[in-house]
Amino acid sequence: MAKLYFKFGAMGCSKTAQALITKFNYEERGMKVLLMKPDIDDREGGSIVRSRIGLESPCLMVSADENIYDLYYNKYSDCDVVIVDECQFLTPDQVDQLGKIVLDRDIPVLCFGLRTDFATHLFPGSRRLFELAESITEIKSICRCGAKATVNARFDDEGNVVYKGDQICIGGNNRYEAMCRSCWEKRKKQQQERGII
Repeated sequence: MAKLYFKFGAMGCSKTAQALITKFNYEERGMKVLLMKPDIDDREGGSIVRSRIGLESPCLMVSADENIYDLYYNKYSDCDVVIVDECQFLTPDQVDQLGKIVLDRDIPVLCFGLRTDFATHLFPGSRRLFELAESITEIKSICRCGAKATVNARFDDEGNVVYKGDQICIGGNNRYEAMCRSCWEKRKKQQQERGII
């Protein structure tokens, strides 16, 4: 029986690379893959999923108001598997729609994304995946200190860690760094002592 999978981790843990490797593995076995990502992630200038190590593939971009179940059923029902990158940006309704694809069509749906934002709060899409997914796996990464990274630290233009602001700010290594919570809290204390926060 097919499952809804949520594979999450901090930034830089190879989520996108693993999504693309998974796509390759299915295709190598003659299966058709629907690769998609929310259109809010426009870093690559459009319908491309690209990892930091250079793997890439064209993908379907979906907007927040699109019904993914209807889209799959009407245009992509010949696909054997659905893979979603940057799934934290999905709406809770879209996660429900992916779950319906699993149940109604008996095909696996694999979602790769972040658990929390820069302020350690769950993204709505991630929250719904934790509630609904039949399989949840953490993809681990490390902080500069060597500890497990769990926080997606956001930086301003001066290199200070940001602790308040809009939940979504699209960026890569120039804007974010995965940190352990201890290092993230130490940076906060240091910036408070310097009057930056």
